[in-house]
Amino acid sequence: MDAITDFFQKKSVKRFIIFALIVLILFSVRSMINLILLTFIFSFLMNGLVEFTTARVRLNRTLVVLFMYIAIVGMLTIGVIKYLPIISMEISQLIKQVSNFSIQPHDNMVLHFIESVISSDQITAYIENGFSFLLVLFSDISKTSVQVLIALLLSLFFLLEKPRLIEFTNKFKHSKIAPFYNEIQFFGRKFSQTFGKVIEAQFIIALINTCLTVIVLMVLGFPQIIGLAIMVFFLGLIPVAGVIISLVPLTIIAFTIGGFLKVLYLFIAIMIIHAIEAYILNPKLMSSKTDLPVFYTFIVLIFSQNFFGVWGLIVGIPVFVFLLDVLGVTNKAENIETGR
Repeated sequence: MDAITDFFQKKSVKRFIIFALIVLILFSVRSMINLILLTFIFSFLMNGLVEFTTARVRLNRTLVVLFMYIAIVGMLTIGVIKYLPIISMEISQLIKQVSNFSIQPHDNMVLHFIESVISSDQITAYIENGFSFLLVLFSDISKTSVQVLIALLLSLFFLLEKPRLIEFTNKFKHSKIAPFYNEIQFFGRKFSQTFGKVIEAQFIIALINTCLTVIVLMVLGFPQIIGLAIMVFFLGLIPVAGVIISLVPLTIIAFTIGGFLKVLYLFIAIMIIHAIEAYILNPKLMSSKTDLPVFYTFIVLIFSQNFFGVWGLIVGIPVFVFLLDVLGVTNKAENIETGR
């Protein structure tokens, strides 16, 4: 009996049990996972933006938070009212354009290869999930708007009362559930340092890549720029694979409007943008812990997409990095260099 008690008193065992309990709770509220993820992402990104602004501009923190949220809600309102019909129409046209290409007969060997790539099960699943996600997002705008609005309100209250929330939450450290609180604090810190940082970096990289890609597409004379920009941004949130997936419909459209020469120009431009991401943005924004081998990246994306759908493509790598950090999987070479 004492041996069993000693076993459950071990810190690693208690940590594992509490982690399993957290996973079980999240699984039980899986119907609210969209709201939970959106709230966390909004809170983390807006907190970083507020901290960045207040560190450089001497303004009251509450005023900065309110001004930023008013600006975001205003832009979302204008976007929904003015650009939603245009976006929905352009996304529908993009789907028709890609579908028409795949059903047309082609004698060229290169076109056969492109069509075989598109028809492969995994690429097809990614493209279908991505396009269906966008269609559902913009067609079922009422449900999406409610979730986004609630997530924005929760993140707003979090940022407005952040000092008070921290002070109140610290009271649990000396309560009867202190052991449980300490483990929650451990996992929360790890989660924000890994999952949050990776999500933040993915958003910044996707935004920069989208701006650069849109400039290239406008120069090359692509149609449906707004729809393509949204597609590139959402696919840009997928590490590594997003570039490959977005290149497939872009290549089809480039060939349709300008033949092989336009495809060549597109490939050169995308290679330059990808080089900027790989050699400039990733080293500056991504931690060394997120420098996963490409094989691991694709395996994680495949499994996370099969289990969690579109959200799995976006949060699969951050969750995997979080688990690596919890398990203590670090870069040994870096630890030796830094003397740790």
